[in-house]
Amino acid sequence: MKLKSIVYFIVVQFLVQNLFAQHEEDLVDITSLDSTIIIDLRYATADNFMKEVLYSANICLLRKTVAEKLIKVQQDLRRQGLGLKVWDGYRPLSVQKKMWEKMPNPGYVADPKYGSNHNRGAAVDVTLVDSSGNELEMPTGFDDFTKKAASNYPYVTKEAFKNRKMLQEAMKAHGFKAIKSEWWHFNDCDVKKYPVIDIPLKKIVTKSPGN
Repeated sequence: MKLKSIVYFIVVQFLVQNLFAQHEEDLVDITSLDSTIIIDLRYATADNFMKEVLYSANICLLRKTVAEKLIKVQQDLRRQGLGLKVWDGYRPLSVQKKMWEKMPNPGYVADPKYGSNHNRGAAVDVTLVDSSGNELEMPTGFDDFTKKAASNYPYVTKEAFKNRKMLQEAMKAHGFKAIKSEWWHFNDCDVKKYPVIDIPLKKIVTKSPGN
């Protein structure tokens, strides 16, 4: 029995380590691919529902293939005189745990027991901006935990409806899928093939060229 227990423990540890494999080499700074995308990570400031700074750097990291898709969205929008502003990208699992402690509602904050798609580096929170970088009218602001933030909420202004639809169509055209509860959140269609990771942004920034 003792030998079986040891073998069982080793197998479980192996599976856990592989499930949460730390593939930081897969993460890229999206501005290194396209510097025209505006980065405004709300969790790198205290301007968020947590009211505290949760990220050690204002850098948006995504899996490389996900970042490349987002760049295509940006290129399409630029032809229309528009662009993207990113509010969130890769999020360390440790930050997810803090969020869950304050907002244990799976409709808005993913349970860290399973991990958020942000923890996989395969989800982004975005909005539209004009050629001067000004945000276009949307149904709500970021981190709005009300029914108005739903991706199909009908009682919005004509302008907000038009802009939300434009964003959804642009993201869908390049492999992203909206979620019901937040108009700004989009998952990569292949999100589940990426493991949950927990690497501090500061560590990755330190490894970046020029640092």
